[in-house]
Amino acid sequence: MNTKVIQIDKERDLDPQLFEAADVIKNGGLVGIPTETVYGLGANALDASASKKIYEAKGRPSDNPLIAHISCMDELPALVSEIPEAGKKLAEKYWPGPLTMVFPKSDVVPYGTTGGLDTVAIRMPSDPIAIRLAGVPVAAPSANTSGRPSPTKAKHVIEDMDGKIEMIIDGGEVGIGLESTIVDVSGEIPMLLRPGAITIEMLRETLGRVEIDPAILGPLSADVKPKAPGMKYRHYAPKAEMTLVEGEMENVVSFINREAKAALEAGKSVGIICTEESRSLYEGGILKVIGSREHEETVAHNLFAVLREFDDRQVDCIFSESFSKDRLGQAIMNRLCKAAGYHIVNV
Repeated sequence: MNTKVIQIDKERDLDPQLFEAADVIKNGGLVGIPTETVYGLGANALDASASKKIYEAKGRPSDNPLIAHISCMDELPALVSEIPEAGKKLAEKYWPGPLTMVFPKSDVVPYGTTGGLDTVAIRMPSDPIAIRLAGVPVAAPSANTSGRPSPTKAKHVIEDMDGKIEMIIDGGEVGIGLESTIVDVSGEIPMLLRPGAITIEMLRETLGRVEIDPAILGPLSADVKPKAPGMKYRHYAPKAEMTLVEGEMENVVSFINREAKAALEAGKSVGIICTEESRSLYEGGILKVIGSREHEETVAHNLFAVLREFDDRQVDCIFSESFSKDRLGQAIMNRLCKAAGYHIVNV
């Protein structure tokens, strides 16, 4: 398959090339689309055969649910059997934006999109033009090979999807850099399933009580069916073995320097993920500054790109500093833990 890459001008109200992308989606094809979080792999969410193509292109397990993206609130009622009060409050506060909610699904949504579940995950992105033009809800998981770091630039999508999908929309670098927050509002108590830019503190400020799914803190067992994308399977992982190091910064730096030196002496190529504040403390290896602890949004924005850069450099092992688990740090640590396969060292 020949994958067409189109570049859109964000300064134009409606780039004509978006109509072509919308037609591909309407006709059952796949399009890589930019959002404010990461690039998504878009298909008609109401077409089970189109959803199947997403799983095939990504190499994604078919029990891993897809997120259906809508362009406005008027499109929500047809997709769900109920809109709980918690869902109404969160939609009013955070849509459009980086928040996905899990609702009881309606009969119109195929099980091929929901991973066999009776619930459906729905989001309204901040730039819904391609979705509005398509005229259908758009299933759009991250546009990467399953398990790899999510794409934050069109070139990342090309690396993973060239020849597998019909089209890629190059809208430049994304803003946030981490996938959306996912909240299950289908039960009596709202449940955080995946942390993101809409933090648990923000959710509780809006709703009061919000629980945290245990899967955020550790991997699910093989017999558990995931409620949302990214909960069960290996995600965001670089090709190299990765170690996440937690503890006091002095101890973290000392441990990484010691382990990096040993790996270098053994003939290995070593990658180190650090911050602006610590970059001068390391003695060897390929150093990648992920951002500033003073501004954690920079860490979130650069995280996946840094992991992909280490893949490009073909490093053998990666050591990463850890971050606060409060606010946006919860989402950053969730992605780093999964990227490292929960290989965490406390020092």
